[in-house]
Amino acid sequence: MAIDPTRFCINRKIAPGLSIEQFFQLVNKLGLHKVELRNDMRGGSVTDNLSHAEVKALAQRYDLEIVTINAVYPFNQADDALMAKAEGLLKDAQGVGAKALVLCPLNDGAPVSEQQTLEALQKLGPLFAQYGIEGLVEPLGFPVSSLRSAQKAQALIRDANVPFRLVLDTFHHFLYEKAEEEFASGVDINAIGLVHLSGVEDGRPTSELTDEERIMLTEGDVLKTAAQVQRLEQLGYRGIYAFEPFSSVMDSWKAADIEREIRRSIEILQD
Repeated sequence: MAIDPTRFCINRKIAPGLSIEQFFQLVNKLGLHKVELRNDMRGGSVTDNLSHAEVKALAQRYDLEIVTINAVYPFNQADDALMAKAEGLLKDAQGVGAKALVLCPLNDGAPVSEQQTLEALQKLGPLFAQYGIEGLVEPLGFPVSSLRSAQKAQALIRDANVPFRLVLDTFHHFLYEKAEEEFASGVDINAIGLVHLSGVEDGRPTSELTDEERIMLTEGDVLKTAAQVQRLEQLGYRGIYAFEPFSSVMDSWKAADIEREIRRSIEILQD
């Protein structure tokens, strides 16, 4: 399986100890050209202490495309506070030149009806259009998540009549017990806008896995992320793959560690 390296993207979550410029330098050194920024880093904002113009200039200097900002949460609780948060992130996306903004559902065990999620999508759609930013809906597979199913997310996007697409995450696909069954019958590959990749070696029951167990890809990956990617390729997916580990082990990683882990993960996918 050979994937064009231009399709690989690095999520900033892998580099909690690096500044934005250091992160951009590392990605450029790897010969990659796509990054995802976040609003949950130590600096407390998407841009840390930099202006939009400064981040955009750094991306241009290091020949990088800012694919997305992660994330509007919880998008399916679209009250005034959420809409204000969404607009703030849309301004960030527009300002730094990001193409899209990820939307994550409520993930605390509180129920959210399909109708509420549908109405939230309909409410957010015009706001995203106003800023010229694409919405990417990411189902979360945790048992407490209010939107676990990729199939259901795609159906809600269609029914809401908004031009959003899906984020398929290999970790969350693994967590959701009906994912394989639904994937075979109801997930439109052409409506996937981004695929998030990580790996897990922890052997605890699936229902007990958390973001803390998410590392980069390894030969012992219980998510079988490489196999998930191979299937996506066979089905015709030609979009972006973004590496998105979460474990706190990365707090101690230096640039060399990050570089090594990215290279190893890409090698596993290219075997």
